[in-house]
Amino acid sequence: MNLYLVLDPVALSLGPISIHWYGIIMGTAAMLGLWLAMREGERRGLEKDLFLDMMIWVIPAAILGARLYYVSFEWSYYAEHPADIIAIWKGGLAIHGGLIGAFIAGAFFVRKYKVPYLVLADIVAPSIIIGQAIGRWGNFMNQEAHGGVVSRSFLEGLHLPNWIIEQMNIQGVYYHPTFLYESLWSLIGFALLISLRYVNPKRGVIFFSYLIWYSLGRFFVEGLRTDSLTFEGPNWLAEFMNLLWSPMQLLFEPGMMASGNIRVAQFISLLLVLFGIGMILYRKLSGVAVDSYRNDEVNA
Repeated sequence: MNLYLVLDPVALSLGPISIHWYGIIMGTAAMLGLWLAMREGERRGLEKDLFLDMMIWVIPAAILGARLYYVSFEWSYYAEHPADIIAIWKGGLAIHGGLIGAFIAGAFFVRKYKVPYLVLADIVAPSIIIGQAIGRWGNFMNQEAHGGVVSRSFLEGLHLPNWIIEQMNIQGVYYHPTFLYESLWSLIGFALLISLRYVNPKRGVIFFSYLIWYSLGRFFVEGLRTDSLTFEGPNWLAEFMNLLWSPMQLLFEPGMMASGNIRVAQFISLLLVLFGIGMILYRKLSGVAVDSYRNDEVNA
């Protein structure tokens, strides 16, 4: 008999109050991201208080957007369990919804504080992706956002420590640690975005490169998951998405979808990749991108 110990998602219980690892990890990710942005902002001549104020605007909007996005695609469940709509400690925060909420709040923020949107976006892009790299470990603690069934020998072949392997054992079945794949992809992306700062690209390139890098990895990792948010789209689109993902089938089997024929995160990721590439090319060819990362005027 194979005995295993599942990590408790609750870090601390104080009477009726439970503090979940999910919240601790997300909070840690946000604080690290804030610290990094404040350091870079100060180097660029921005006050630290600007980023503290930004967090007050962006964090609630990101959480609200992430939750509303997730709930909207799982409404059949939440319509019958309305009390669970606010239970974010159980998981169910969609990153794309969080980005939408954060970007909208950011647009209002920069208008109020008169800071160019892309200047601030370039500064915080590495903070966002390192936050995503850390945040995925909240999914690990909740045993969610995993992929399809795999063997224990497969996980051992990845040279993972036993505590990760056993956390991927859910009711006696082992699953793809897709949280780990995405976390590592985001960590590499963080290093690349930081490196871009020293290349001194045109304004907006770091931010758009973030959209491209993260979305490219998310597109391929999402295809392994079994809990994807989905919708029923036209067959030609579903076939096109499957064709784009097909190189992954040389290594892995795609995760099963409970409903629909298109994964929402894959579709949005594809749009973001095209948007990021399109914006970089447009700004370069049109001459809009005049200022560079280290030389542009913060108050321009």
